[in-house]
Amino acid sequence: MSEAEGNAGRRARGGGGAARRAARTNVGIETARYITRNIPDFEILNAEALELIEANAETVLAEIGVNFVDNPGALARWREAGAEIEGERVRIPRGLARKLCATAPARFVQHARNPERNVEIGGRNLVLAPVYGPPFVRDIDGGRRYATMEDFRRFVQLGQMSKWMHHSGGTVCEPTDVPVNKRHLDMIHAHMTLSDKPFMGSVTEPSRARDSVAMCELLFGKDFVAENTVMTSLVNINSPLTFDATMMGALEVYAAANQACIVSPFIVGGAMAPVTVAGTLTQVLAEVLAGVAYSQLVRPGAPVIFGAFVTSIDMNSGAPTFGTPEASQILYGAGQLARRLGLPFRSGGALCGSKLPDAQAAYETAATLNAALLGGVNFMLHAAGWLEGGLVASYEKYVMDADQLGALHRMAAGIATDPAAQAMDALREVGPGGHFLGCAHTQAHFRDAFWRTDLLDYKPFETWDEEGARDTATLAADRVTRLLARYEAPPLDPARREAVEDYVARRKADMPDAFV
Repeated sequence: MSEAEGNAGRRARGGGGAARRAARTNVGIETARYITRNIPDFEILNAEALELIEANAETVLAEIGVNFVDNPGALARWREAGAEIEGERVRIPRGLARKLCATAPARFVQHARNPERNVEIGGRNLVLAPVYGPPFVRDIDGGRRYATMEDFRRFVQLGQMSKWMHHSGGTVCEPTDVPVNKRHLDMIHAHMTLSDKPFMGSVTEPSRARDSVAMCELLFGKDFVAENTVMTSLVNINSPLTFDATMMGALEVYAAANQACIVSPFIVGGAMAPVTVAGTLTQVLAEVLAGVAYSQLVRPGAPVIFGAFVTSIDMNSGAPTFGTPEASQILYGAGQLARRLGLPFRSGGALCGSKLPDAQAAYETAATLNAALLGGVNFMLHAAGWLEGGLVASYEKYVMDADQLGALHRMAAGIATDPAAQAMDALREVGPGGHFLGCAHTQAHFRDAFWRTDLLDYKPFETWDEEGARDTATLAADRVTRLLARYEAPPLDPARREAVEDYVARRKADMPDAFV
């Protein structure tokens, strides 16, 4: 469904200002199709710079090497493929990693339990997924606190209610009131039952990845999962140049099952990578080449995404910074490298270092969202809700960010030049000295002519003041309340629900609680 179709459907009730206001305040569960860009990518590096970075990355792999720690099976795979093994150090001959990466698909479909919510990751497409991983949550009433499973469920519900969010995500917050070894079961169950959008699997231990696959086999059917990708999961590299057994164990499970992994260096420039943009891009490419190549050693053709989560560091406090020019430069450059490698690209998000959903949060978030749109990102994790450097999932910022994702949809559509868009009939009708408010062209197109926020306030001062002089965070808190009050779970076959719930109950009963 196009944005124009979605807007028309939302505003088609009756006529007059009252009817239009009523239509705009109605909350549905309509979801826009994933973005397909009709605008060019911004390319910051010329051919010479790209070739230099690629050559340097090959040098890193061949001469410095990468570590695959506590993973004898990985070392054996690399040895058989022709790499030089010294202890846990793997040195990959020039060209080998790139040759192995060639079997990874350039794009793939991730299936949702509702086929209308399927997404295609790669090509000119952009799929938006919410914040991932914060141990804390924040709202305007309760402040900052440890996240609970109830918070997790609410964020999944908000994602289901968001028109512009294509993906339910993964660990939208870390529910600290559930044992560490069991919470993945509750989180996957929540995604499966509270949303019908695509979701991510668990990666915190290989057995949890196996649980994720098993639960999907119950939800989708074992044969369907064997032949289709139903999960896209985040595998972070322990930068610099280290692949730990936990993440690689999860990757091995998912790759063998033909489920997608985002191979993503987690880099804070100046701490976990060089301080220069070119140096950081060299490390990013070397790490991604090694990780993607390893996924293809496990299963040639397994779907995989070139990830790049990169930020810089404040040299005074040591804290990570977001929305900086250097971070955008790295994102743009990594996007070019991913496209040259023929892989889907993950980066970006509503990233900020602010403690509150304030002006700092808005500036930093806007910088990253726009860089991701222009930089060719195919899968944007953290697209809504991120606060305090990723430590906090904010309810208010979630709906603030989700609202702005609508603007990304409109920007990505490009500029139409069909006869209606040319508006020559309007120019002829109005002529010199007139105005366009009442002309036929305006009356025919005004409902869909401009992107319209569902959150921000454009009322006259007097009206705004009479309604309580509410700031954006207060408006967002009200929207959160209204969305959750109107949430309805999407229908799910009772037999499949029962099978998943029985699996969760049996797995929980099989192991004692563990909180570490």
